[in-house]
Amino acid sequence: MPILNRYLSASASEWGRDLIVWPEAAITVFKGDGEILLAEIQRDAEKAGTTLVTGIPDRSENGGFQNTVLALGNGSGQYIKRRLVPFGEYVPLESLLRGLIQFFDLPMSRNTSGPWQQSPLLAGNLLLSISICYEVVYPELVRQSTYGADLLVTVSNDTWFGSSIGPWQHLQMARMRALENGRAMVRATNNGITALIDHRGRLQAKLPQFEPGVLRGDVEIRTGSTLFSQLGCLPSFGLSFLLILAGVFLPQRLARIHGDAGN
Repeated sequence: MPILNRYLSASASEWGRDLIVWPEAAITVFKGDGEILLAEIQRDAEKAGTTLVTGIPDRSENGGFQNTVLALGNGSGQYIKRRLVPFGEYVPLESLLRGLIQFFDLPMSRNTSGPWQQSPLLAGNLLLSISICYEVVYPELVRQSTYGADLLVTVSNDTWFGSSIGPWQHLQMARMRALENGRAMVRATNNGITALIDHRGRLQAKLPQFEPGVLRGDVEIRTGSTLFSQLGCLPSFGLSFLLILAGVFLPQRLARIHGDAGN
């Protein structure tokens, strides 16, 4: 398992830190098939007093593929991805479309989403709000999982974007979630852009794309709530509704005024 060995090697000198985060699917074997491996990592991380958070595939009770994040060592809990990528992880209108196009029969398009309500992962005394890949794009999804959380953690595999602007856009969206919720964020990816983001959405540090490396740093743990974390998108929806009303009725009002002036 060369991918796993790369992460184990990079982390060998980091044991003893409060938190180590590996990217999405950093462990490439199913959780149920990697019990011996996970027990070894659990032992090493626990001995060092470190929480290791890593992406790992798992299976549901009915055998469906699940994209998950697991906390090991001085932490606990598992998060199952909730918002799946259409056609990449599931097929919309599956009963109608599956089998019509051979492309849709890829194994990755048979994922099973996790329950909408999930407990934060525990890292020492900290509660972690987890987002996998493009889940971080959704403001309300992240807001809902941030209640009571001390730190935002997002893991991703942005390989498919290549050298396009996709990874940079993904990073910008992640920064917005940190700002909205007033929480620092740790972002781990397999080929960029790995970053530390403060509670105001500002980049504290990042790694260059397409280069192996270890990003080290401290993040500020904050409490309290922001206006967005309390109300979400409701103010934006309300303002949009008022603008629509103004766009519908104001021209009619102006037309009547001009008509009266002409008389």
